[in-house]
Amino acid sequence: MNDISIKTFPPAVLGQHIIADFHGARNLLEAGPSSIEALTQAADAAGAVVLDVRMHDFGDRAGYTGVALLAESHISVHTWPEYDYVAVDIFMCGDAKPELSLNRLRDFFQPSHEEVQTLRRGQVPAMAAPVSKAPA
Repeated sequence: MNDISIKTFPPAVLGQHIIADFHGARNLLEAGPSSIEALTQAADAAGAVVLDVRMHDFGDRAGYTGVALLAESHISVHTWPEYDYVAVDIFMCGDAKPELSLNRLRDFFQPSHEEVQTLRRGQVPAMAAPVSKAPA
């Protein structure tokens, strides 16, 4: 007769959400090719798959919003040049590493000061699975 034991897996999360405030930042004025490249490289650095990148330039040196739509979720940036400020939002699930995206965006915006929060999103309950032991 086989003995059966139960193996319990700890609670898991579906994704990691990084929210960052970059103060004293650069590259805030225009949603040009370098901004698109920064979002794309941020996704690539994390091992995420880019589905699309969209930018909206508010014109007259008023900043821009950029969003990278990912198979794993999204990366977004919103710039306020008048305050030298960027709001960064990175949410990824699966095996992607959002902290690597943050590093790439930090390189691009070069903030003098930053505030970063990391949230674990979508906690799923612990699971239990039977484990059969071979007969002795």
